Amino acid sequence: MSHCALVGAADFNADHFKFQMDGGFFDFVIAVDGGFAHLEKIGVIPDMAVGDFDSLGYVPKCRRVSRHPVKKDKTDMELAMEKALFWKQDDLYIYGGLSGRLDHTLANLQLFAKFSERGAYVTGIGEDFAVRALTGPDAYDLPLLDKGTVSVIAMNDRVEGVIETGLLYSLDEEPLSNRVSRGISNEFIGQPASIGAAEGTLLIFHPLP
Repeated sequence: MSHCALVGAADFNADHFKFQMDGGFFDFVIAVDGGFAHLEKIGVIPDMAVGDFDSLGYVPKCRRVSRHPVKKDKTDMELAMEKALFWKQDDLYIYGGLSGRLDHTLANLQLFAKFSERGAYVTGIGEDFAVRALTGPDAYDLPLLDKGTVSVIAMNDRVEGVIETGLLYSLDEEPLSNRVSRGISNEFIGQPASIGAAEGTLLIFHPLP
């Protein structure tokens, strides 16, 4: 499995990124338009830059640059995620994509689901939380935490066979839909916990360890 960081222009958790980068976790780094400035500020040269570069204000210089017109049918983040899969990156970590404009955040969450359904592992990193896309049949082991909330949101009309174990409230092979709020605000209780689904795609929100 190859780990790829994609860095967008919104709020950037530089501490988390640098910790992972210093530990050699990332195999490939893509700057997404204005995300190049975030990386430049901490002295990181990405393997690739993707975008129309309207928010950055200039065309960056790095090993690979994929420039696109301002008038286009896909966001810079979607184009960058497509490039990641083209370069055989299958474990994607999205920075700078979960804040700023609400419409962009919602679009990015939709992209998390889309690329999860294409077989990639997708995790968005916020300031103090992460969002993991999970497409069944699969399960996700949550970080071991004594406290904090976990929320699960269905990205389809119906997600089948949802299981939540090791949390305050459990689910056992139950359906969820994108028109209910039942999956919001479960709680860690200091036990190993996991979430699974038999069919469909979930977004799992949890604190960063």
